[in-house]
Order: sequence, then C-alpha cells, then structure tokens
Amino acid sequence: MIKTFPKGGIHPPEDKFSAGSPIQELPLPKSVIIPVCQHLGSPSEPLVKKGDRVKTGQIIAKSSGFVSTNIHSSVTGKVEKVDKFTDSTGYRRLAVSINVEKDQWEDNIDTSNTLKKQINSKAEEIIKKILDAGIVGMGGATFPSHIKLSVPKGKKVEVLIINGVECEPCLTSDHRLMLEKGEEMMVGVRLMMTALGVNRAVIGIENNKPDAISNLKTIAKDYKTIEVQVLKVKYPQGAEKQLIKSITRREVPSGKLPIEVGAVVHNVETAYAVYEAVQKNKPLIERVVTVTGKNIAKPSNFMVRTGTPVAYLIEAAGGLPEDTGKIINGGPMMGKALNSLDVPVTKGTSGILVVPQSESLRRPALNCIRCAKCVSICPMGLEPYLLRAASEHKKWDIVEEERSMDCMECGSCSYVCPSAIPLLDYIRLGKSTVSKIIRSRKQ
Repeated sequence: MIKTFPKGGIHPPEDKFSAGSPIQELPLPKSVIIPVCQHLGSPSEPLVKKGDRVKTGQIIAKSSGFVSTNIHSSVTGKVEKVDKFTDSTGYRRLAVSINVEKDQWEDNIDTSNTLKKQINSKAEEIIKKILDAGIVGMGGATFPSHIKLSVPKGKKVEVLIINGVECEPCLTSDHRLMLEKGEEMMVGVRLMMTALGVNRAVIGIENNKPDAISNLKTIAKDYKTIEVQVLKVKYPQGAEKQLIKSITRREVPSGKLPIEVGAVVHNVETAYAVYEAVQKNKPLIERVVTVTGKNIAKPSNFMVRTGTPVAYLIEAAGGLPEDTGKIINGGPMMGKALNSLDVPVTKGTSGILVVPQSESLRRPALNCIRCAKCVSICPMGLEPYLLRAASEHKKWDIVEEERSMDCMECGSCSYVCPSAIPLLDYIRLGKSTVSKIIRSRKQ
C-alpha cells in the first residue's frame, strides 16, 4: 500500500532535470577551503597551521564537544592558511585553505571499489568509527550521526527509518545514490541497525522513483530485516516527523524527538557514508551534489570533495547562464540563496540550484485575504498567518504559545499564499527570537 502523512502538504513542480544523469567524479580543483564547522553544534578545533602538509583523509580539526564532530582534509597538499572565510550562510567563519597536489591518501583508508558485506564490528566500535570519520546527517540538518545512534538510557528504538524520499524539487543526489550505490548503502543500513540494536529497518521512497524502488527491493531480498516502503509523492514527506508518520502511523509529540516513538531516522547518503567509514576506514570528505536549473546546459550529479568552490561545480555543468537571477544552496523550497560563488561545498551541500532572473524576484506582498490556505497545508498543524502577525508585532509570548518552534521551515505556507506574503521569513524571525528567550530562562 502506498502511504503518506495525513496532515497538510503540497505538490510543487518536481523539475528533476538531472534524474537521468549518472554520478560523475569531479576532478580536483586547484585549492579548497574546508570549514571547521560543517555540522550542527560546536565548531571543531583546528589541528593544522599554515605551511603544514596534509594527506587526503587526514584529520585537520577535532571535535570540540558532545555535539560536534571531526573534520578531515579532502585533498593532499599544503595548508595555505587557517583563517575566516565566507561560507554558504554569508558569514565569515574559520576554515582551512589548502593548495591541492596529487592525491595521496592516508595509509589505512581502503580506496578500492570492492564491496565489503561482512560486518565484523560491534555496536560500540561502529559508533566510534562514525565519530572518528566525522559522519553527519546528509539530508540537510548535519546533526552528528554518532549521537543519533547512541540510544539514551531508558529509551528503546524499535525501527530504523532510512530517508530516500528526496521530496525537495530539483534535487536528485539521493535518487542517483540509491541507483548506483545501493549495495553499499544497504550494508550501511545494517551497520546502523547493529549500532542501534534493532531488528527492523524501513527505507522510504516516493513513487516518482520507480527505478530506485525496484533496485533497492531487489537488493533487499538478501536482507530480510530491511524493507522498502513506497510512499505517495507529497512535500515535505522527507521531513523527519512526516516520514515517521507516513511509515509507522506514530506522531512525534510537540517538542520531542523521534526516539519518543521508538524511531531513528537517517538519510540514504548518511547510510552510504557509514558504510565507507566502518568498512573502508574512509572519513566523510566527499558527497554527491546535484547542480541543476531550467537553463543549466548540463544538469548533473557530481561526487565532490568538501571544500570545492561552488563556481567549479557550475562550470562543470556548462557554466553560469546569462539570465541567472539567483543561486541557491539546496532546493527551491528550503534552500538559501548564496551571495558568492566562492563558497565551498560542505557535508550538508545536497544541491546547487541556478534560478533564472524571471523566477528569482518576489512578487509584491498584498494584504492577507483570510483564505486559510497556509493553515490547511501546514504539515505541523500550525497557523502561519497568526505566527506572522505575532512576529510582526513582536508578540513573542503568542509566537511561543502557538508552537513556532515546531515549524520545520518547509516553506509550504509562503508557496501557497495568494497574497505573496513572506510568511516563512516572519516565522523564522519569531523562532530565532523565541529560541533566545527560552535559552535565557535556562541560564
């Protein structure tokens, strides 16, 4: 049976122009800029300095706290400097700049294409290797994966859910990975099941990817505890809470984590990275990135080393079209515009979307007509029009009471608003302010 979540949701144009483009190994650039914070939490502490020579896969910044993880060099070369550079957020943050030389990998890393299915590591060893390798959630949140795989005392995981939905329009990196690295991904799922101590895993895929569904169902015949669940196409089904609802029919309570309903969710590319970390001793230094857009000459899926400039990817996809109005890090719904092409690819970069000038400008906002479309499509059951009004008038108590912190920032409300009101912008303002208020209470 085809499942989906029951509350809200929309179906924007999919525009998966690069779905038929196999993953290409992108040649190394002349230099890379590797941020020391490519994850949610505390920035890592640099271990290298100007003039140091580093190998591919060498640790260059160490985890600095519980919610943090390691950063590794994606190339071989000489450290040009350790300084602040502009990243995809537009802020200047600490990063390591390296001039690239011929690849020389750390000796313990297996760079062969040989599939290693036999699992010899125990739960503690798997989690330790994931921490050491700097694995994070690669669906966008970049939360350190070793933490999600460490079950808190008193909690029990009943099912591991693997997110292969990729409901964000335009992006196809997960789709291609499921087609081309399905065997490795499946071993990664088994490794995470071992780490969690669970006997059931479900891979959720929307039914607009029949080739990926067929491929993984064939592979899953050798893995009796892993099933592939076909899901109806609906945005934002790839969001953690909606995916859990679709597959298990359980609802994560407001303000709580998936573990409260016995679930842990990981992205398909995270599963592949776990395979490489545990079975190949390979840290997270590269990922699949979709480069696409209506006027891009060659919409592509590239395997890219972290630190590679965005401009280098766009050039490989045929160059920047003349009518470009905006370049987005991510997809059109949840991605954010870049102010420079010099920003580097990080662990969380799933796609680069080039938007034509004609589609990059916002329509003038008009008065709210009380149509309630934003209420009916909100997958979290919020009232976006009310959150907008409360934020605009700085009624932070109302913003908090109306569960603004439950907003996943999917952008569905702004998308359907006939008055072109930037609802999500106001909600983000409210969330950030309320978050500061909540933190101040705990001090």
